[in-house]
Amino acid sequence: MVKLDIVSDPICPWCYIGKTFLDAALKERPDHPFTLEWHPFQLNPDMPREGMDRRAYLERKFGGKEGAVQAYMPVVEKAREAGLDINFEGIARTPNTLDAHRMIHWAGIEDRQTAMVMALFRAYFEEGRDIGDHEVLADIADGLEMDAAVIRRLLASDADEEAIRTRDAQFREMGVTSVPTFIVNGQHAVPGAQPADLWLKVIDEITGKTRSDADEG
Repeated sequence: MVKLDIVSDPICPWCYIGKTFLDAALKERPDHPFTLEWHPFQLNPDMPREGMDRRAYLERKFGGKEGAVQAYMPVVEKAREAGLDINFEGIARTPNTLDAHRMIHWAGIEDRQTAMVMALFRAYFEEGRDIGDHEVLADIADGLEMDAAVIRRLLASDADEEAIRTRDAQFREMGVTSVPTFIVNGQHAVPGAQPADLWLKVIDEITGKTRSDADEG
């Protein structure tokens, strides 16, 4: 198997789109060689822990609604191409994602990491839920058959916060400046929401090389 590391933030629309394109390729190649692992990257590391009003966030980042509309237009178009219905109007708050990243880490311990990431994407982008809210996160965990009571206790503590910040910092030191960033086999970085066709090409190349190496062996 080949490790596919995905550096991502659950409030990054390009991450949701990129994973959806990847999924389309994986569906076409059910015998693909990839094992996926998700890694933290906070787009807004200085965001207050309670998050902030979405309108205030857009004012600060894009200078208002007009700037935001211009910035998100290509996102909406690409999401539509991927078959996603992202409801930006339904998002009332922009959260700090440290706790969401802790959730992804804990889900990984129970082999539910990708399921958790996708649940967070759907909750935020389609349902307009505040994925910085502990009750929302506990409910999402419960939906994945994780122990919501345990999750609430963990979220109320500082468990794994420093580990998440350290891993985020390590990827920045490696040169990751935007997400999603996909790292194939610990060697080749593939930045951005790449189309399914590119992933099919990557999968076919890896599969072909594996078969060739096996024949030579």
